[in-house]
Amino acid sequence: MPMIDIPIDTPHEPFVRSLDAMGQWRADLEERVRELVRYLREHGLLDESAHDLLDSLRQRLAGEKLVVAFVAEFSRGKSELINAIFFADAGRRIMPATPGRTTMCPVELRWEPEDPPGLSLLPIDTRLDGASLSELRSQPRAWEQRIIDVKDPESFADALKAVMGTRSASIEEARALGFWNDDLPEDNPPMTDDGQVEIPLWRHALINVPHPLLKRGLVVIDTPGLNAIGAEPELTVGLLPSAHVVVFVLGADTGVTKSDLAIWRDHLSSQALTRYVVLNKIDALHDPLSSVEQNEAQIAAQCASVARTLEMPSARVFPLSARQALEARVEGNARLLVDSRLLALEQALAQQLLPQRRAVFEQLTLEALSVVQQSTGRNLTDLRRHLVEQISELRGLRGKNSSKINLMLQRVAAETAEFESCTTQLQAMRAVHTRMLKDLLVALSGEPLRGHVDGMIRSIRDSLLKLGAKRSFTQLFAALRRVLDETHQREHDIRDMLAASFTRLNTEFGFSLVLGQTTDLTRFRDDLALIERNYIQYLGLTQAMRLAQPRFLEQFRRMLMSRLRVVFESAASEIELWNRTASAQVDGQLRERRRAFKRRRESLERIQQASAELEVRLSELEQQDDRLARIEARLNGLFDGARTAATRRDIASGDAPPMPLRRAPESVPTLGIDQAFAGSVLAGTHRAEAGHDVSSSPSAVQARPA
Repeated sequence: MPMIDIPIDTPHEPFVRSLDAMGQWRADLEERVRELVRYLREHGLLDESAHDLLDSLRQRLAGEKLVVAFVAEFSRGKSELINAIFFADAGRRIMPATPGRTTMCPVELRWEPEDPPGLSLLPIDTRLDGASLSELRSQPRAWEQRIIDVKDPESFADALKAVMGTRSASIEEARALGFWNDDLPEDNPPMTDDGQVEIPLWRHALINVPHPLLKRGLVVIDTPGLNAIGAEPELTVGLLPSAHVVVFVLGADTGVTKSDLAIWRDHLSSQALTRYVVLNKIDALHDPLSSVEQNEAQIAAQCASVARTLEMPSARVFPLSARQALEARVEGNARLLVDSRLLALEQALAQQLLPQRRAVFEQLTLEALSVVQQSTGRNLTDLRRHLVEQISELRGLRGKNSSKINLMLQRVAAETAEFESCTTQLQAMRAVHTRMLKDLLVALSGEPLRGHVDGMIRSIRDSLLKLGAKRSFTQLFAALRRVLDETHQREHDIRDMLAASFTRLNTEFGFSLVLGQTTDLTRFRDDLALIERNYIQYLGLTQAMRLAQPRFLEQFRRMLMSRLRVVFESAASEIELWNRTASAQVDGQLRERRRAFKRRRESLERIQQASAELEVRLSELEQQDDRLARIEARLNGLFDGARTAATRRDIASGDAPPMPLRRAPESVPTLGIDQAFAGSVLAGTHRAEAGHDVSSSPSAVQARPA
């Protein structure tokens, strides 16, 4: 049976359509940046600092991820919801979604083109080694690799059943792995008659699949229930806080249970997270003996109760039926899709999440374009100024004798010697600049940061019953904020020194050096505040017993250090880039001035040898000036085009024509990897502040921070 396209009204599938629109916007913007880089390189105007800045922007546009995490207790329909939103084009369930416990370990779905499609499984025993997930991602041998056939949906779905794997373990082994806590018996798994308990077979799973949405940067995190969340500190303090949005799935028939509330309070209640609550399985509330109004009132009452219990705005609670939504999209049933109410959740994601991510990229792009345009504009202005000077000199030589040319040569030699005397000042400025920058970067390096974190950990270990953990943690972040404040002051000292030196060089030697604004460290202070809010919930009285466990405390230290290192390394990189830009400006203008003097001298020498060359040389210089004028006009057009692409609203807003629902063929099912998933792709982003790259594959050299 052929694939059937069924027209759907405009409001349908807004999330998918907006993802597609943002993907088009990013791709168009990246191509504009590529074109600008090519043009600058072809005409010798791309210095090292501009190349680094534009290349960093292009890589972020092309490679960053949008992370959506789904969190729920067992049997809430979380995997079915993922199937309905992302994999309905397969014509069947891809993620395991059967009654009872399905996902037993955290699962990441993403696409890394350098790796083959497959399933990477991290054995649960790796917890005993003390290595964090971010460290193990760069160790392919630690993972069990399984090749999957993405063109065969049934084979693909069977391969993913591995995430359901469990094994038996003794109480001692379960305790060592973090699945048994003598102080919290209600959270322990049930014990069998032979004294064994069931534990997950895998610690983490990475699914690399070339789905159109994942190709555009979407990363989906599927988390297991409360026991597994609590047993993996890195999940709660790493993966979840790094997600751009967290979808918390509840059962409409059960409401907020005790275990649901425990997950919410312990791991998701932070205001730093962008959270949505899904009240799944509303079809179970349908009573055929009640009227439609009565059924609707029951659903509304359940939503209000959930909102009150979780202290969430009612607008963030979405009643829906993932089962109906999946069925509707597989069968192409538009009416059933509306009845499932999935579109309301997708609409919220499209209207609230994506514009925020787009605004971040727009600001980064406009700032980078402004810096590069100012730099190249100054270079072009200097080149044209030197040409105008030469043209003026040569026009003044028309009809002059050789003695006049000799005088001109002597003047050029004197000006060259006078200009070269600036090298002494430049060397002194570089020496001072290098020393000040080195002192600044040392304060942001890993060793001082590690000293601050280790001091906090020692303080926690020494505190009575770990009751002083929160105080030590707060003191750590106060100290880190002071480091950023001191760095900000040192950066201003560097700028003041460079400004004074630039003014002197401009006045005495004719440079046109201009300093831009220093790096804004406010973003990094905000990153520290975000990390502090996400982590401090694990340091209260309820977590005191867990802090007493050396394994948990060590994992906590590793994850905290990893995220803080990303913040400080990012700050150091931006400060270093600003300083490189300032130094490159000096080097570029020094190089161009020397070339200009050389060209003037060579031109006069040729004229001295043959006066007939005067008009030829004048014509050459005038042509060069015209060429530079055309280059400048073309560059302005490229910069304006890139800005226009960055600020376009029609593409990024997702104003696209209605898309059809696609019905999978009944005779030969296909996952649809090479076909459009409802005509959509995604431009995902990954926050720099997350400090954890959920898109990194285990075969990568190392986890890539944003």
